[in-house]
Amino acid sequence: MARVQGGEFIPLYGTRTEVPVGDFLMDVYPVTNAEFLQFVKENERWRRSQVKKLFADENYLRPWKNDLSLGEGMLPNAPATNISWYAAKNYCECQGKRLPTIDEWEYVAMANEKLPDARTEGSYNQYILSWYETPNTSGNPVGRTFKNYWGIYDLHGLVWEWTLDFNSVMIGGESRNDSTGDNKLFCGAAAVGATDLMNYAAFMRYAFRGSIKAQYAVKNLGFRCVQDIGNQNL
Repeated sequence: MARVQGGEFIPLYGTRTEVPVGDFLMDVYPVTNAEFLQFVKENERWRRSQVKKLFADENYLRPWKNDLSLGEGMLPNAPATNISWYAAKNYCECQGKRLPTIDEWEYVAMANEKLPDARTEGSYNQYILSWYETPNTSGNPVGRTFKNYWGIYDLHGLVWEWTLDFNSVMIGGESRNDSTGDNKLFCGAAAVGATDLMNYAAFMRYAFRGSIKAQYAVKNLGFRCVQDIGNQNL
């Protein structure tokens, strides 16, 4: 895990004022196929044939050969995908960790190799948008994208990632007042209420989060864990 020094930033949605982010630890890489395979070996209820439909849809671990075998061509060190939010959340909890909040994830993800906030850098945004246009990156090994300012890889360029409160910000065409959080799941594509109308890459992430449900298992959606400072086992 890498240590992230907290601070304040204005997220794309949720508020027009700076929000505080405390210090925390974040996994350097997304959780891999090998790591999630070990998890399901130890936790039978998360095996593909055993998982309750309330907690995972029919796409859960679909590429796997069976409960305890990865599918043909799947790399052990590629990110684990086709994982529901419930499964990802429990995985992190079993490691003594948790999923990152949207604010924590966006705070770390706004860094490039040299700057903690590179959102105004044209090359940074173009890199992300170019990835969004590239198909089938989810089967690549972790650690092949750039190492950012905090020492963390693959926040952009590999897979989308679950957050703890992924559906806590509503993006809707009627959000004409200040953009406050809404705990209802809502799928929309309106830019009204965004704090930076030019940050299309971040807008796509918020729209994607608003379009999914916790039991969804998506082929290009993975996850990583974070840990509060002071709770880690050293």
